[in-house]
Amino acid sequence: MATPLAEKIKSLISANGPISITDYFALCLADPEHGYYRTRHPFGRAGDFVTAPEISQLFGEMLGIFMVNTWQRHGEPRDVRLVEIGPGRGTMMADMLRVISRTAPELYETATVHLVETSALLKLTQMETLSSHGDKVSWHESFDGVPEGFTLLAANELFDAIPIRQFVKTAEGFRERMVGIDDGDELCFTLGVATLDPSMLPQGADAAADGEIFEVAPARQSVMLTICERLKNSHGTALIIDYGHMVTNFGDTLQAVRAHEYDPPLAHPGLADLTSHVDFENLARTALAAGVHLNGCMHQGDFLVGLGIEQRAASLGRDKDEKMQAEIVEAVHRLAGAGNGYMGELFKVMAVSMPVVHLLPFKSKH
Repeated sequence: MATPLAEKIKSLISANGPISITDYFALCLADPEHGYYRTRHPFGRAGDFVTAPEISQLFGEMLGIFMVNTWQRHGEPRDVRLVEIGPGRGTMMADMLRVISRTAPELYETATVHLVETSALLKLTQMETLSSHGDKVSWHESFDGVPEGFTLLAANELFDAIPIRQFVKTAEGFRERMVGIDDGDELCFTLGVATLDPSMLPQGADAAADGEIFEVAPARQSVMLTICERLKNSHGTALIIDYGHMVTNFGDTLQAVRAHEYDPPLAHPGLADLTSHVDFENLARTALAAGVHLNGCMHQGDFLVGLGIEQRAASLGRDKDEKMQAEIVEAVHRLAGAGNGYMGELFKVMAVSMPVVHLLPFKSKH
């Protein structure tokens, strides 16, 4: 049974020919009428996926500790802009603010909180989650709306939802992968005429077999550049957390998730969340080319352990019953553990700063 958005996409293709993966991705998530983020609450048990802050308060608390340490390394500036792009339900920011207010009252008192959110549904939930912080919190449709000033920024699972382009190796080089319509009037993958500039390919591209896929993400680079420009102009640090790879490589990472299960990407447009893995090497290169300091990139598990998640879990579990203690241990394992179903290795954490500061738990390069 085709979804209403599938019908809309088919009529677009019938009128104008196949559409790029970028356009398909953007329509699935942001179509004003049927787009996934426009029509539903994607988070939590009833939604389609669970993000790290929804697993345990420990995640946001560790990020709060990171932000306090970072603020101190920057010389404790006043009037900080604490920014989150794509804040979900506001859970992570609430957990961060609880730690900041307790451990760095001066930062909490003088900072303003800025949430960049395009979904009216999610904004209402965030307002409820963060109501205790009063008019300290404001909302913006885009990052441009955040006032100038020293910035501490967090983006958790933002970049995976920004559309990509895909190119397929053929005998004539890499050609763009598109979405068309097959003989049975179903959406299908096909090839377009656009080719990829060979300079964008990683080393060893000549050896790639026909059919291999290479993903590029100009829209992600653009967001990264915007963040870097802000840090150059106003100073501060940005922390980026997402699932992805540290080395640019070949592979099809386009995926849809529906009701906590993987779904074929073309099966239910508008009803499934569409994402792809983030190429952290490319984001790092983009940041360095923009002239900001790259603190480093590491596994989420190492990052959280380095900030003291195990010690914090132990103190949270003290005086709790066995069931609660077991839940806390399991939460730490899901956030920081390695292997299938755990986030510790799949998710990466990258920080960029201006001016140069050495931030824990990243290793400083001498």
